[in-house]
Amino acid sequence: MLFKKSWGRKQEVSLEARTDTPVQEITAELSAEELTGAPPEESLRVLPHIKFVARSEIGHARENNEDKFDFYEPDEPSLLASRGSVYLVCDGMGGHNAGQIASELAAKQFLHAYYHLGGTAQEAARNAVLLAHRYIADMASNMPSRYGMGTTLTALILKQDEGILVHVGDSRCYRLRNGTLEQLSRDHTLVAHLVAQGILTPEQAKYHPQRNVIRQAVGIEDPAEPLEPDIETFPLREGDLYLLCSDGLTDMVDDAEIETILREELPTRAAWKLVDRALANGGRDNVTVVLIAIQRLEPVAEQH
Repeated sequence: MLFKKSWGRKQEVSLEARTDTPVQEITAELSAEELTGAPPEESLRVLPHIKFVARSEIGHARENNEDKFDFYEPDEPSLLASRGSVYLVCDGMGGHNAGQIASELAAKQFLHAYYHLGGTAQEAARNAVLLAHRYIADMASNMPSRYGMGTTLTALILKQDEGILVHVGDSRCYRLRNGTLEQLSRDHTLVAHLVAQGILTPEQAKYHPQRNVIRQAVGIEDPAEPLEPDIETFPLREGDLYLLCSDGLTDMVDDAEIETILREELPTRAAWKLVDRALANGGRDNVTVVLIAIQRLEPVAEQH
């Protein structure tokens, strides 16, 4: 399914439809073990020490902010060991403020499910996305005013000495390592698909009239192309700087300037400067920036 993330048409339905139709919570098709199992027992070997900064602005053209950032840092050593800490960005879409609702629901549903599902961290992350997807899609199908609502979801999980990227849509995750910026996430967009096929060049894709058309989103169902989040695992290094952002940043500020700002500024100043640059360059969309700096990976002595 192809659809434009930035569309803003109002759905032609009565506003009373918002409250007249009850919404039932439906889970994705997961096994009983996946739904009821606890996170596996795991010893805490490495504790990441980080600097976390976030900023979100409505921009110059929107009536509300459909972006959402959230995070969860467990206090319990056992949960830190098996699930780690989560930082995420969602960018919603849909009429009647439905995009704001979709991004809010996706963030909360994902975080709750991830910390309560069984299986490995990667399995729990995948299933948490599918549960959030099912929940939002069911709400949209039961409430005409919510028709077409959905959201991107890009999450970074810091688990011991590993990073786990969870991704759907066209929000992005970057890593600055040794002064070089790398995009870790893969855009689920029409133009990215055309670039991968060799039909467009990356430069042509930047200015293509359908650059905001995305192929997958949490809450948007397509039987021909079922939702499957990207899950990537990689080692963390001290000094890494991770950027999660909505396309309100990347549509307004190119990668070269993002790299320069991240390389030259400390995290707090960098987050403010990135958003300021997006606003100064037009601010046509909501813009959200989350920065996670890996300051130290502390070995944890084994408990006997």
